[in-house]
Formats: sequence, structure tokens, C-alpha cells
Amino acid sequence: MSGRSTTSFWRNRSLLAVVALFAVFALVLQACSNSGGDGSGSSEGINERREAAGLQPLTDDQLMSAGLTYLPSGEHDPYVMFASGGHAGQVFVVGVPSMRLLKTIAVFTPEPWQGWGFGNIGTEEVLDSGNIDGREVRWADTHHPALSETAGDYDGEFVFINDKANARIAVIDLRDFETKQIVKNPIAINDHGGTFVTPDTEWIIEGGQYATPHGWEYAPIEDYETDYKGMITVWKFDREAGRVDESQSFAMELPPYWQDLCDAGKLVSEGWIFCNSFNTELATGSGEDGSGENFEAGASARDNDYMHAINLDKAVELAAAGTTFDVNGFPVIGLQTLIDEGVLYFIPEPKSPHGVDIAPHGDYMVISGKLDPHTTIYSFEKMIAAIEAENWVPDQYGVPVLDFDAVMEAQVELGLGPLHTQFDDKGYAYTSLFLDSAVARWSLGGENYRGDDGWKLEGSVPVHYNIGHLVAPEGDTVSPDGGYVVALNKWSIDRFLPPGPLLPQNFQLIDTVPEPSEKPETGGMTVMYDMPIGMGEPHYAQIIKADKLNPWTVYPEIGFDPATMSVDPNAPVSGNERIERNGNEVEIWMTAIRSHYTPDRVQINQGDHVTWHVTNIDTSFDATHGFSIPAYDINLSLEPGETATVEFVADMDGVFPYYCTEFCSALHLEMAGYFLVKPTE
Repeated sequence: MSGRSTTSFWRNRSLLAVVALFAVFALVLQACSNSGGDGSGSSEGINERREAAGLQPLTDDQLMSAGLTYLPSGEHDPYVMFASGGHAGQVFVVGVPSMRLLKTIAVFTPEPWQGWGFGNIGTEEVLDSGNIDGREVRWADTHHPALSETAGDYDGEFVFINDKANARIAVIDLRDFETKQIVKNPIAINDHGGTFVTPDTEWIIEGGQYATPHGWEYAPIEDYETDYKGMITVWKFDREAGRVDESQSFAMELPPYWQDLCDAGKLVSEGWIFCNSFNTELATGSGEDGSGENFEAGASARDNDYMHAINLDKAVELAAAGTTFDVNGFPVIGLQTLIDEGVLYFIPEPKSPHGVDIAPHGDYMVISGKLDPHTTIYSFEKMIAAIEAENWVPDQYGVPVLDFDAVMEAQVELGLGPLHTQFDDKGYAYTSLFLDSAVARWSLGGENYRGDDGWKLEGSVPVHYNIGHLVAPEGDTVSPDGGYVVALNKWSIDRFLPPGPLLPQNFQLIDTVPEPSEKPETGGMTVMYDMPIGMGEPHYAQIIKADKLNPWTVYPEIGFDPATMSVDPNAPVSGNERIERNGNEVEIWMTAIRSHYTPDRVQINQGDHVTWHVTNIDTSFDATHGFSIPAYDINLSLEPGETATVEFVADMDGVFPYYCTEFCSALHLEMAGYFLVKPTE
């Protein structure tokens, strides 16, 4: 499937499911006939075997869900989900609808299987670029992945991810699913609203989170209202280079509200970005003496917070003209400049919101407040009209606050604790309900969606439990697909065997193909599959059509360096393996192929400085080799054609067998060598 053909696929899936169910029953009858008619292949036979194994019997609906999610060996998922790894600091790749974990992409944190951060100079340099003030930082809290876009649609070329804990962003190239760049924000110490992209991926938006002084310099908390600042950073992305261009990037100074999640405008609203915020109360906590309110109460006292509407096109012009000041050498557009130049506007939003989501045509901005049972829909057209009419009053910092009634299009009551929204191709929206532990389905109104039949709740389906984000196929684009929603649940409680007190998270796959009228009790939705995630705390995800991805299975040429995405002219190749010694400098060129290294014996002196190049000269599909030296904490994963380099001082004498860590052939155990370090006298 490609392009919008996927849409018709989902529209026909209900019919296909019915046909498939009749086909299953026909096969069951045939199997019964072929097996002597004992019924062992029927639904009754399946449930008899389940009961004999101590399992609960399945209903017809559950058997249907199993049939719609099961993929026979060799059949690929039509969709791929990129989910943040949370405290793991990585990105997870999951097939949909099978919900099979396909890969963990190493990003901010060392990952041993892939040799990420275990001696490989290329990976060490990427990780080191995320260090802070010379301090090694190897922990991260990844939150919001964003797939690159062309004309508002995912294009399958890159995925970006932020580190909330340390205000860093990373670039992952989807040709080989490896991280190529980590950038540390020089003016902020943490973030949350990254990484969202503009419709052609010219800019990556990184929202702030907790206000601090610029550059997180010290300032007394008593000076919060004057010295603490909010922040949104706009990173320029060079698609040809596949890297963030820091020299063309800039930030915007904001009031010390806590900026949260952002989204870029599209189609009619392209050129704008929108971010929600909280703590417009300017709460500063209770303090060690117990005075004041804690943040839980202090930051949720008002009835409204502020959505930030930012004219990105104007901000880019200001930054290019040098209308900025520097913080740690990084250009920042000052708050007063943003006000004077008509770049920044506020819109009242429900209290304690958590995210802003732009409808597929870019005509509506959807925000939900955790402490308000409604989702609120704002009109971009009405927003522009309010700006032109100057229908606003300034906040205490002078930022225009647009009139709520003039900008609001509709409100839909959904349930308790609404958070995030995704969209499908049929004019429906899906919002997570944290307190209700449910997903609500509601209809968009207006000429681009369901017209007069919109702006109403269609139903909700319970999930397990405490849902945060949710994601639908292509659900952040100008042309969403629908068909599924995945609930990203924080708790699992009784869903799985408890592996100790720390329980897994739970991804739940939801079928959204039926119309609400077909299953009015759940608005047409059915939970089809539970997927435990026992790593980190996955936070957010995006789902792309699998046929938009075009990953390499073998690197294009022997001696390919993933760090530079080019052939390393110094890479070892067959016939030039060697060891060169120059005093205490030792350089080794080694090749790996099933099932041996060349050379497979290396002898040096204790104290020598070693530079060791290794190339996997295999070009067969899936012919990965490893290279590990015990005690020296070195491990490489070398995919077909890949080259890597490690550099270290051989300060430990002894005999160290090195070996291939990937079971690559029948003679895998023989793929080894000796690293002999002769002790000094």
C-alpha cells in the first residue's frame, strides 16, 4: 500500500474482517473434516485446549481481535510506531498491528548490543556532544519523537527525539536507524515540548518546561518574576546534511510560565507554532520552612492558563536580521521584541493543560485541561481576526491575551482528565482521559470534517490504566489514516504477571474501524491487544506507513562509516590488514568475515596507545559481527559493510581473548583471537 490507498484499506477493513471471519470458519470446518471431525480446530476446540492449559476461554470478539493482530512469520506490519524510551533514553520501534518490538534505537544512553558507547569512536563522539559543561551525561528522559515531514506528511527520512531531563535533542537517520547528532540546548537545562517539526522539516521546535534564569545561572527564587524566563528554541534542520544547523538556530524569551507541548501549524496555519503552558500563577513552591503553597496546588489555582500562538515566519525574519541578544553565544529574541513585532500572543486555555494538537487541515487547535472535563477547540481563522481587531488585553508582562470567546470554536465534554488528541481520516478525533483511564472518540465539526454532525462525544472505551499520550497512524499529519489508536498507559496493575514491585507500562492497541453506531457502548472502539513495555517509561509515539521507510539492509559499500554516512578511506578492507608500530603508538587494521578475524593475534606492550580499526567485509543480509575485548569495556556491533574504530591505552597487561559477540555461523565460537599485552619490566 502507498499514499492514500491506505485510507480505502481502512474503510474496507470492516467488510474484510467479516469476510475473513467467514473464511476462518470455513477453514475450521475443513480442518475439522480433515482431522476426523473432532472439532479440535474449531473455536470450541481452541477453548478446550486453552482450558486444558489453564487459560481462560476466548469470546468471538477476542478471537476476531487475535485474527486481526496476528501476523504469520514473514508477513510485515503495514505500520511502524516510533515510541520514546522514557527513562531508557532511547527510542523503541514497534510494528502495528502485531505490536512486536522490532528495535531499540540507541540515542542518549549506552546500549551494549549495538556497541553504542562501548569504545566505538563514532558513537562516543555523538554521546560526548551531549555532555554539559564538560560533565559526562549518560542518562536521559526521552519524551516526544517526531518524524520528518514533507508537505505535512511523514516522509520516512528522519526521526527526532528530545531529552526532557537535560534539554537535548537528537537526530536519527532512518536509512540505518542510528543516531547521528545530539545537540545540547545552551540556554535551557530541561525541556518538554520537543521535538515537533514544521511541515517541510525546516525547523524543529523545542519547547521549554520549568522556568529558570537564562543559561540556568543562579538567581534567588524571590526574584522569580523578574529573573526567571520561559523559552522556546527553534532549531534549523539541514536535510541534505542530515544535521541540525546550530548557526542558523535561535530561541525566544518568554514569561516564566512553564511552557509544555508544542505543535506546528499546517496548511492554513502554516508559519505559526502553538504551545500550551501551565503555572501562569508563577508559583515558586513551599520552601523548606513550609511557607507558601506546593506546586501541586500553587500551579493549578487559576481557572485558565495560556496557549502560546507564535508567528514563526516573523520570528525567523527577526533572527535573520540579528534582532537578538546572546545567551552563552546563542541568539535569543527578547520578550519585548516579540510583543512589539506582533510575534507572540496568548489565548486562555483550560487549567493545567497538557498539549496542543492541530487538526489535519490546520484550521483548529485542540487543547484539553487535566482539571476540566472538556476539550476546547480554537479556530485559527477567528484567532487571526481577533489579532487584526486587537481584541485583547495584556498580561502582566505585556503579552496580548486574546479574548477567549472570540477565538473559541467549540467545547466538547469528554470525561475526566483529558490530555492528548489524535485524528483519523473520517473526521473523528481521539482524546486520552487520564482520570477515567479511557479513550474518548468525538467528531470534528466544520466544512472540512463532519459538518453539522460534529462537535459531540461519540463514545469512549476503557483502557488499563492511567493513559498518558495516545497515537493514531499518521495522526499528526495533514492526511491521517485512522484504523487504529494505541493507548500509552502508565500503569498495568493486573494486566500481566508482576515482575516485582516495578510493573511494566502497557501499550494497548484499539480498533477504530467500526463507526460509532456499530458499537454505541464504546463509540465503535475495541481494545484488541495488550503489549507490556518493561523498559523506561514510554511517553509519546508517532506511527508511519511502513512503505514510506526505505532502510538499508547492508551498508552501500565496504568500509562505510555510519557516523559520517560515507566510506572511510582509512577503513580496513580485504588484503590491507596489518599492524603498524611507531614507538608506543600501535595501529591495527582488521577485517571480520564469517568466521574469522584477520589478524587473529595481536601482541603489544603494556602502556601502548592502541588505535584499532575493524571492518565487517561481509555483505550478506543480516551478517552482523561483533568485536569485544574483555576487561577493556569494548564492544562493537558491525553490520554488513560497516567500519568502526576504537582507541585506548593498554594499561592492563595479560592475555585477553577477543571474540565475535554475534552468533554468525556454525564456526562462531572459532571467530576469536588473542590480544596479548606484554607487561613492562
